[in-house]
Amino acid sequence: MESKAAVAEASRLVDEAQKAGITLRVMGACAFRIHCPNSSKLYENLARPITDIDLASYGKYNGKMKSFFDSQGYASDARVIALFGRERHQYTHPDGAVKVDVFFDRLSMNHIVDFKNRLELDSPTITLADLLLEKLQIVQLTEKDIKDTLVLLREHPVGTNENETVNGAYVAKILAHDWGFWYTVTANLQKVREYVNESDLLTEEDKAIVSKRTDELKAAIEEQPKSTKWKMRSRIGPKKKWYAEVETVVR
Repeated sequence: MESKAAVAEASRLVDEAQKAGITLRVMGACAFRIHCPNSSKLYENLARPITDIDLASYGKYNGKMKSFFDSQGYASDARVIALFGRERHQYTHPDGAVKVDVFFDRLSMNHIVDFKNRLELDSPTITLADLLLEKLQIVQLTEKDIKDTLVLLREHPVGTNENETVNGAYVAKILAHDWGFWYTVTANLQKVREYVNESDLLTEEDKAIVSKRTDELKAAIEEQPKSTKWKMRSRIGPKKKWYAEVETVVR
């Protein structure tokens, strides 16, 4: 499925779910495309394809999800639902062109991105802050993840609310209670900064804006008072594993 078609399908699923009384929000690469409509040319230059659709929902809709996707003509992956069903479902588009993952209440990968009571803050995607955390929680950050992050920061300012803004205050508050999450995110922000500086696909204006916003995020994170738990864990540092291993779902 082409990127534009995948984005359109993700938005359609959110709308159809709403009609069925189910809250769904787009996350992953499709959400970045939806939230960054002015960066389509930049996406083309960066050659960032979309290979699947990721969605977030609340656990209270878990029991309704399979019947909803059945109604949309999708096939459910019984193996994934059996193994990870409380946290994750997987479905296949009727023509087999794309896989859809649905995550309930949180994204639990190297670190946890909690969606509880946050899906109503934006639509049809999760919030910009949660999109940022979704990417920056990845310990082995890939080039495609860096591209998504820099496009998000190119198009949206860093601030203290969710209105077309990356809520740096919320990000800083989350990280102030979890040293491991903080360590991964701050290291990844540095990787994004380095990629931007070295890229020949970005204009000087692009580089200046993304670098400035990366610095603003880092400043907000550093200025946020840290919890006692954070301080105690910081004494150990990376000598002890600070992240969870990710269970692999074979697509």
